[in-house]
Amino acid sequence: MSVVGIDVGYQNCYIGVARSGGIETIANEYSDRCTPACVSLASKNRMIGNAAKSQMTTNFKNTVHGFKKFHGRAFDDPLVQVEKPKLPYSLHKLPNGNTGIKVRYLDEDKVFTVEQITGMLLTKLKETSESALKKPVVDCVVSVPSFFTDAERRSVFDATQIAGLNCLRLINDTTAVALAYGIYKQDLPTPEERPRNVVFVDMGHSSFQVSITAFNKGKLKVLATAFDLYLGGRNMDEALVDYFCEEFKNKYKINVRENPRALLRLHQECEKLKKLMSANSSDLPLNIECFMNDIDVSGRMNRGQFEDMSAQYLMRVEMPLKAVLEQSSIRDDIYAVEIVGGATRIPAVKERIAKFFGKDISTTLNADEAVARGCALQCAILSPAFKVREFSITDVVPFPITLRWKTPTEDGVGECEVFSKNHAAPFSKVITFHKKEPFDLEAFYSCPQELPYPDHRIGCFSVQNVAPQPEGESSKVKVKVRVNVHGIFSVSSASLIEKQKGEGEDMQIDSEPMVQNEGRTKMQVDQEGQGQGDQQNEDNSSSSKTYKRRSLRSKVFSGFQIYEGASGEKPDPAAGGSKPKVKVKSIELPIMANNLRQLDSDVLNDFVEYEHQMIIQDKLVKEQNDAKNAVEEYVYDLRDKLCGIYEKYITEDVSAAFLHISDEPKNWLYEDGEDQPKQVYEEKLDALKRLGQPIQVRHREHEDRPRAFEELGKKLQIYMKFVDSYKQKDERYLHLSAEEMSIVERCVKEGMVWLNSRLNAQSKLGVTQDPIVKVADIIDKIQFLFPTIVMLLTHQELEDVCNQGSTCQKPTVEEAPEVNDQNSEAHNDPAARQAAEGKGDAKGSQQTKPGTKEMEVD
Repeated sequence: MSVVGIDVGYQNCYIGVARSGGIETIANEYSDRCTPACVSLASKNRMIGNAAKSQMTTNFKNTVHGFKKFHGRAFDDPLVQVEKPKLPYSLHKLPNGNTGIKVRYLDEDKVFTVEQITGMLLTKLKETSESALKKPVVDCVVSVPSFFTDAERRSVFDATQIAGLNCLRLINDTTAVALAYGIYKQDLPTPEERPRNVVFVDMGHSSFQVSITAFNKGKLKVLATAFDLYLGGRNMDEALVDYFCEEFKNKYKINVRENPRALLRLHQECEKLKKLMSANSSDLPLNIECFMNDIDVSGRMNRGQFEDMSAQYLMRVEMPLKAVLEQSSIRDDIYAVEIVGGATRIPAVKERIAKFFGKDISTTLNADEAVARGCALQCAILSPAFKVREFSITDVVPFPITLRWKTPTEDGVGECEVFSKNHAAPFSKVITFHKKEPFDLEAFYSCPQELPYPDHRIGCFSVQNVAPQPEGESSKVKVKVRVNVHGIFSVSSASLIEKQKGEGEDMQIDSEPMVQNEGRTKMQVDQEGQGQGDQQNEDNSSSSKTYKRRSLRSKVFSGFQIYEGASGEKPDPAAGGSKPKVKVKSIELPIMANNLRQLDSDVLNDFVEYEHQMIIQDKLVKEQNDAKNAVEEYVYDLRDKLCGIYEKYITEDVSAAFLHISDEPKNWLYEDGEDQPKQVYEEKLDALKRLGQPIQVRHREHEDRPRAFEELGKKLQIYMKFVDSYKQKDERYLHLSAEEMSIVERCVKEGMVWLNSRLNAQSKLGVTQDPIVKVADIIDKIQFLFPTIVMLLTHQELEDVCNQGSTCQKPTVEEAPEVNDQNSEAHNDPAARQAAEGKGDAKGSQQTKPGTKEMEVD
């Protein structure tokens, strides 16, 4: 089983894989560990990744990039409308109001959802993983920004399903980085000691995220997160683009923004210039040939100018840093500040981060691959196929979540904030209602002004089949709400608590204040402090882990009472009364989820099926192109050899005629044969091979025939020497009878006659004629002409004859190579010997159980 972690960035993607020796980053077919987040649609197939990036300027209307920011967002979303004019491709409003992407695919105008485009990208990353690992890939962990809302996370999760992946967890970027940092640390404080607080700063292409994480041995807990989803390296690129657009307008009298292709080229060159300025403070040139209207353009820029024009963006770096410190209430107790993300390589960004915290920043993590490595580690922890050091993860809820329901009171509405900002996650809570009929629970984010999303609603959950008690009293309904490992909120279950007939009231009900004035609803909340392992067991059926229970605390609010503690923990009966507990009956109630921003199951299945069709289409086009390339390669290869190594094996007349014949398929490839079915190319190749194969055979036979004749002659000489030794009364062969030796002698004579006749006949033929004897015939004669001789002579006798002959050598026996024999010291070093035997390192763990991998992360 393979487990992979996927970092799907705004601009680039990385794949981390868990192997028996640790975590590796996979390279794609271009030997590049970075795969661009680009999808290009064409008239026959799709191109994804590096191939799509090369189409950004030539097929810009149908090459989609930067689509990650559209997950879960409506077409009328302000963010979408701001981005729309900057994009070379078209956005389209879908029937459900979401954002679609309009391109031309298979010579038809198509509108794809963001989930489909991301599914295409994930399909490519999945194929890259399978190609590198040589086995199927299903389980994965995918990263998302920490500020993604419920709708955005559901959209990414749907995309993983379209790609045929089983997403074990959607993990926040900074949490994945924290895991990659902490799991290898050997000096973390014990659980009883004061935790080590580390700040993780992640500035990528389009967003800026900060988190503070507390580390103890075997666990990490995210304390707070902050972000600026409009700040990233892209802002600095746009500042450079604006500058050069204005300069080229004044210097060359061209308006770059009127030409989408030229604008894309300028963006690419400005990004390269920005990276160069991060390493060099001197003046650097920017040169683009045939930029626009056949005009070559050039300009210059240095780091000082760049920082001046980016000042408005650099000023915003400190705001998330200040916010995360205020939320965590940590000021001076910062152990380290780790930075990741491509934009953190900008010197001005580094300086501002270091100045804010008053300490040197740390760059021990790979700025580009840390997220993917953390995702792969999390996937290995969740997978039963790997043995990883125990490490629990407690994330946070980025935005407060409130539940609302209808009540018969004056205001008619009841509300309760079930998850506060930076509340631990994954986490579940059990809420107790007293209702006489079915009711709805509306979930929404509590602070719309802090939400980077226009709609603060999450969804509506209808609890059905609620009926009053036989006595006419309100029924006790327990509703379980949770934020799962993906960071997605849901009402996971509801149950009706029914008292048994003739029994007393439940102690838990009696111990609560009965608030029924004016029909006000009484609600009780029991919080289940579930750690990561417990929640993962519920969500993914993976290995369960124990979790710490939170201490029981009681908070009384108007109209309901909240008990914070582990699931099932109740107040001490002795403290509130002396009534005995009684058995109750629990009936599961159906829950209907409405207005959730995710794909319907039918639509999702259609998208999965369409993705399979596109994969098949891509495969057919690839096979077609391979067949076409095979024809083209054969034509050019044969034409080159006719003027080279094949020249002497064909007459001038035949050569001229053949070159004329081969011109026809060469011209055909670029005219009528430009786009033909695979079968047509295969037939054309077979026809060409029928013409060229005789020439190839004459060349091959002429090269190999002398060696074959020589080998046959050596064999005959050995056996003739054996016959002569017998005739000279050699005592070693006296046990053989005269009849047997006559058979040997006859076989040798027949072989000599056949050899001489074939040599004479072949010598009369020219090299331009087909050979009269082939190498295969000579080999057959060697193998089958002397079966009697081989049977008559024992192994020792053959060996004696060979030893006497100067041309026959004793066959060598290859010795089996030693395992892991990399240097001579391994034989003298006990530890090295142990490692070579598969016992000392993690590679040896593969031998523990067949089909099971184990990984020890040190």
